[in-house]
Amino acid sequence: MLRYGNTRELTLGLEVVLPDGRVWDGLRGLRKDNTGYDLKQLFIGGEGTLGIITAATVKLFPKPREVETALLGLTRVEEVMDLFARARAATADQLTAFELIPRAALDLALIYIPGTADPLTAPHPWYVLLEMSSSQTDSGIRALLERLLEGALTDDLIADGVIAESGAQAKDLWHIREAIVEAQDYSGSIKHDVSVPISRVAEFVVRATAAVTERLPGIRPMAFGHVGDGNIHFNLTQPDGAETSAYLARWQEFNDLVHGIVRELNGSISAEHGVGRLKRDEITHYKSRVEIKLMHTIKRALDPDNIMNPGKVVSV
Repeated sequence: MLRYGNTRELTLGLEVVLPDGRVWDGLRGLRKDNTGYDLKQLFIGGEGTLGIITAATVKLFPKPREVETALLGLTRVEEVMDLFARARAATADQLTAFELIPRAALDLALIYIPGTADPLTAPHPWYVLLEMSSSQTDSGIRALLERLLEGALTDDLIADGVIAESGAQAKDLWHIREAIVEAQDYSGSIKHDVSVPISRVAEFVVRATAAVTERLPGIRPMAFGHVGDGNIHFNLTQPDGAETSAYLARWQEFNDLVHGIVRELNGSISAEHGVGRLKRDEITHYKSRVEIKLMHTIKRALDPDNIMNPGKVVSV
């Protein structure tokens, strides 16, 4: 969620059992502490390779009292990011979600996932699931959303849209976002979880789509996800009629292609799903030698016997 941030931003403190049995109590929960290294960040995303997190202090936010949800149809992915810039400027931290959905993924969901419905009268190449919220009643976010969409329609930034009129309708719109992920399991899908600077999201989608389509005509790129924070799930569904095992055997080939573009755009090949074993060796091609060496140094310093989740994140 855009408004609340990711785990790194939400975590104020940790308690961690270290490989030698000592317990580090870092649960103070301070929002400001510049007394040296921020140790908790070593363990967040470390996947248990440096210690076992046994407690955490996290930020809390007031429960939203007003929520407005809209699904919008757009023609070009560049317009998606233009809309995001406009929405962020107009709503500030009241914009809590901004999710990209491609038509190809919606078509799959309509076929395979019960309860999925197309809420607009005509198909569009791209969709945005947008949510605004406020912890206050009578906040005026509905009027703010309507003004935003009226302006976007006038400027031909969006082609069509619908605003949920009830909690049930909002749930149906969010069902689309969830269904497009599940639907991709019904055919071979080569998956990527990447991030690039927000200003380069559209460039990544256009370039990566062109590259994989040129490599394999008929491939169906499904670029979706949390583009408001630069995170794109760039999944590649096999061409119609392709033999699944032969297609999935080309996973590394398409990894190299997609991740190469990510590197050129100063992005990351693992935005939120972690490294584990699958990307342990892959990251060595995309992080600098200095970064990899620092990671090895930290691992050996804290876990010299390699007993904490061995084989994950870094090889030692």
